[in-house]
Amino acid sequence: MNKIITLLALSAAVVSGAAQARNDVLTLPLDSIIGTEKAKQALHNVPVYFAGQEHPAISKNWGETSTSRKTNAFGKSDEEACQWVLLSALKVLQEAAQQRGYDAVVNIRSNYQNKEFSSATEFQCGAGAIMAGVALKGDLVKF
Repeated sequence: MNKIITLLALSAAVVSGAAQARNDVLTLPLDSIIGTEKAKQALHNVPVYFAGQEHPAISKNWGETSTSRKTNAFGKSDEEACQWVLLSALKVLQEAAQQRGYDAVVNIRSNYQNKEFSSATEFQCGAGAIMAGVALKGDLVKF
């Protein structure tokens, strides 16, 4: 009986370790979440512009700021978890702009695991069995 319990415990540990080890870097479309009702409810009233998106002329640039956020992905699809954590990361950038008296965040780039990815239409997210993460950096500006 002890051998069976030991074998079951060992099997569970191996399966659990393999499940936690997944860390896929996904590239997902911004338009699947930006502009949605979920985004409108989650984000502040501070405009965000990803790298390559047009924005008004900048009169003052505070400089670059960054954030790295994680969320529980258990029971969610990779896309759903990544969208949620993207909104969380954008909200942190918006709050940084508000706290410093700036109007917007521009030139936003993904920076997951310190690998910069720049796109006007997509973002990158790390998706695992239990966690999803998004890292962003962008410039705080006044128009």
